[in-house]
Amino acid sequence: MQDRFHPEVSSPVSALPKLERQRLHDTVVSHLRNFIVEGVLKPGMKLNERELCETLGISRTPLREALKVLAAEGLIEISPNRGATVSSLSPTEIRDAFELMSGLEAFSGELACERITAVELAEIKALHYAMLACRAQDDLPGYYSLNRQIHDRINEAARNAALRQTYLAVNRRLQALRFRSNYQNAKWDSAVHDHEDMLVALEARDGKRLAAILRKHLLDKRDTVLAMMANEAADGSEKTGT
Repeated sequence: MQDRFHPEVSSPVSALPKLERQRLHDTVVSHLRNFIVEGVLKPGMKLNERELCETLGISRTPLREALKVLAAEGLIEISPNRGATVSSLSPTEIRDAFELMSGLEAFSGELACERITAVELAEIKALHYAMLACRAQDDLPGYYSLNRQIHDRINEAARNAALRQTYLAVNRRLQALRFRSNYQNAKWDSAVHDHEDMLVALEARDGKRLAAILRKHLLDKRDTVLAMMANEAADGSEKTGT
């Protein structure tokens, strides 16, 4: 995959299969959430209900129900006059959220090292090796899906309900940005190296080491995303001559 900020998504909206009626609500929410994470629906984009209904093969009622869920998660904003738009975060909000997430991930790692079972560790290792296979194939959506599961499993292994609830709420708003942080090959490979170190620390039950790796991992993503935004803003200014 070439170094660039806007790679093509391997599964464009137009290629998605029509949805089955069973578990329709959860499926619609999941598809829309993935569209946002993978950049098919970009920050600030106004959502066209008719096009989304045609793409997903559904009526407006399940779509609007799904949009309410995503609005509650902070992924979209619904206005009586403007309809639904994909939420966007300011640089300050991004900085604050990543800094909070770094602490949540670090605490998850510490507790997971104390409480994780052998079965859970084996599952995380299997996800890790599958993730490496996706990296070798330049499959960013596949890679990121497995990456997200690894972080999620570590958080679950912490066995702290209050931590879990806060983690999920904050992480939902950062998923699209965490995905984008791997657009450049060097950054992507750095993230893979971090995951190798995470696995070693987790196997050794070294909570302090894992916490430090996770904290740095998230702060590096913060810096990457903010630098990308600054570069994009500068490019936009050059094009408009401002």
